[in-house]
Amino acid sequence: MTVLLAVSGATVLALAPSRESLPPTADFDARTAASPPAAPPARAEDTGSPTPPTTPSASPVSPAAVPTRLDIERVGLRAAIEPRGVAPDGSADIPEDPEKVGWYRFGPAPGEPSGSAVMVGHVDSRTGDLGAFAALFDVRAGDEVTVRRAAAPPVAYRVVARARVDKERLPASAFARTSRPVLTMITCAPPFDTERGGYQRNLVVTAIPVSPTG
Repeated sequence: MTVLLAVSGATVLALAPSRESLPPTADFDARTAASPPAAPPARAEDTGSPTPPTTPSASPVSPAAVPTRLDIERVGLRAAIEPRGVAPDGSADIPEDPEKVGWYRFGPAPGEPSGSAVMVGHVDSRTGDLGAFAALFDVRAGDEVTVRRAAAPPVAYRVVARARVDKERLPASAFARTSRPVLTMITCAPPFDTERGGYQRNLVVTAIPVSPTG
C-alpha cells in the first residue's frame, strides 16, 4: 500500500483464505490530462502493503487540517481516518480495525497544494469480514470522494483512475510529495496465496481535487 509503505505482517490485509477472490470488477485507467504521470515501479512487502519513502517528511500539518473521515457515497464507503506512520519493520502502519483507514502522516495531507495524500486500508479482516476499502473495487471514474478534516472545510476529489498492480510494481508516484495534488487510496487485491503470504497485488485508486485546496 503507497507512497511507499510496506504493511507489517501483524496488520496484513486479509489473511482469510475464504477471501481468495473478490467480486470481479474491470479496472480502469482514466488517462486524462488531470491524471498523475506514470512513475517507475517501487518494491512493496509480500503482505501486499505499500512501502513508504525511507525519509519521512518533516513538514508539519495544522491540527485543523488533519483528515478524520473519508466518504464515497455512491459505493457506500464511510470510514474514520487515523493518522498512521511506519511500523517497526519499515512497513506501512495500518489501523487494525478493518472499518477504519490510515492516512500516511509523513506525507502530504488532503487539501495541501501539492503531492499525494495517501490512504491505506484493509480489504477484509482475519475473520473474513469485508474491510472499508473493499468498496474501492466498485468505484467508477467520476465518483466523488469527500475527505473531512478536524476543523477545516472538507476536501472534495473526483476519481480518475483505478488499477490493480503487482506488489513489486506499485508506482512510486503514489507517495509523491511535490507533484500535483492527488488522493491515493490503496488496498490489497487478488490473487490470494497463503504460501506466499497473502494477497499478491494492490488496488490503487487515484482521485484529483474538484475544489480549491488549502
